Amino acid sequence: MKPLHVLITAASRRVPLVQAFQRALRSSGRPGRVIATDVNPLSPAVHFADRAYRVPLATDPDYVDELLAICDAEHIRLVVPTIDDELAIIGAARTRFSQRGVLVACSAESTALLCNDKYATCRFLSERGVAAASSWLPHELADDLQPPLFIKPRVGRGGVGAFPVRNRRELEFFLEYVHEPVVQEFLAGPEFTVDVLCDFQGRPVSIVPRERAVIRAGVIDRGRTVKLPSLIALAEAACRELQFAGPLNIQCRMRGDQPVIFEINPRFSGGIPLTIAAGADFPRMLLTMATGGRVEPAIGAFREHLWMTSYESSLFLEPVRIALPTLSEMTAAEVA
Repeated sequence: MKPLHVLITAASRRVPLVQAFQRALRSSGRPGRVIATDVNPLSPAVHFADRAYRVPLATDPDYVDELLAICDAEHIRLVVPTIDDELAIIGAARTRFSQRGVLVACSAESTALLCNDKYATCRFLSERGVAAASSWLPHELADDLQPPLFIKPRVGRGGVGAFPVRNRRELEFFLEYVHEPVVQEFLAGPEFTVDVLCDFQGRPVSIVPRERAVIRAGVIDRGRTVKLPSLIALAEAACRELQFAGPLNIQCRMRGDQPVIFEINPRFSGGIPLTIAAGADFPRMLLTMATGGRVEPAIGAFREHLWMTSYESSLFLEPVRIALPTLSEMTAAEVA
């Protein structure tokens, strides 16, 4: 049986994702390794992967070439990008990977660029009848637009630079303070993430909504799975209008009793361990796709009201373990 090696890029703190792919490989009965890349040898996930490499930043012109070289050396079958900065870059290179027999679990460059732009995402969806937060650029703000509102960077992640706006004085201040801001309606209802996995024809095969009860640094700290038909229907509507491939997460809040999208990230979410634990094993499904198998849609097939509560853990590394080699620093024998 041909090994199925997986490459997780920008692994950083995504220890649970690395472990989830390792479990999926073991349960498949197929030999394979999970390889990780990062720019920093102190990133914890590289110490849980079966092998790890240091690579340049995603914005470096040699980034994709370095990933392709790792794919060749390690006989990679599946690449899993994980951060917004690299999604459009790797999405633009999907053909280069596929020519080497590598499936890339990310959407096309055009989809990544649209989703990275929070203003463009909401305008695009609203124009197509999909419920999305009303959004304005500074020059579009009407004089009679009244707070409460919400302001954040047009391109950003992790909740950095995002603030509620309670009055006109705060609005004027944050319009100057936030870099390239977008202003959105203030959605006071509960917050949800909808984890979605699409096949490579853009068809959703799994949709799992999660309530974000406690959020820390933009990532779910405590939350639960929910089976709200309105959230599942909204995710399906977004997938009809945008061409996705692989994992994505849709951020929503309630406007009254109806969910409204305020951003979409075409990658794995930070809360994906809850979705996997609830029975929607996205890594296992991706491994099936990587070997040419067909994954039948299983919308709503997950355990409802499963709670996740997270905590910090630490690694303690001796200096010899901190080194993270580039591919060129490894010998052929070491790679083999």
